[in-house]
Amino acid sequence: MGTSDQPASAATATRRGYDSALRRSHAEQTRAQILDAATRLFSERGWAVGMREIAAEADVSFETVYAKFGSKTKLFLTAFDVAVVGDDQPVALARRPEFAALSAGDRHERAAAAAALATDIYGRTSGLHRALREGASFDPDLASRLVEARRRQRSDVRAAGEAVAGRRLDGDEAEGLWAVISTEVYDLLVHDAGWTHARYREWLADATLRLLGPD
Repeated sequence: MGTSDQPASAATATRRGYDSALRRSHAEQTRAQILDAATRLFSERGWAVGMREIAAEADVSFETVYAKFGSKTKLFLTAFDVAVVGDDQPVALARRPEFAALSAGDRHERAAAAAALATDIYGRTSGLHRALREGASFDPDLASRLVEARRRQRSDVRAAGEAVAGRRLDGDEAEGLWAVISTEVYDLLVHDAGWTHARYREWLADATLRLLGPD
């Protein structure tokens, strides 16, 4: 009798595994929909966007958004972190292949790679940076994240500059590069002056080379 029960038990276990995988897949898809919607709306409208608007944009219930993220601040910070690196994997930018590419080729190629990386990141995050600056005036968690985002960007820019230069940067070089490779300058040139991404990318590569000086 135990032998006859085995096929049924195996089928039940397989079915449970399938159902569990299906639920995980659905949960991940829902989470991704909410993050996509939040990223779009925060980028377009700033911190004032409400959770109900995000739920409607994601085509999910208001309760689902809260169940997944707990608060507007947590949702925003998750969307911000995902946008910086381009995915939901817990791998810092400085440890990613696109950052390692800054050390490959000659100095012009490395500067071009750095400019391309910055352009891609700001294309995803410039609107979120504006929302973060707005929200930091009202929310202490966002104020702390703004300080941390600037600290991290400062560190990443120095590391990128040293990879491009192939040497250590002095204080003025690192700080100057940090100022040039900033979301504020990107906004001025792309959003206010109307530059294309291609024009900004080429300008940034040239500006980086000028700041770092000759080989």
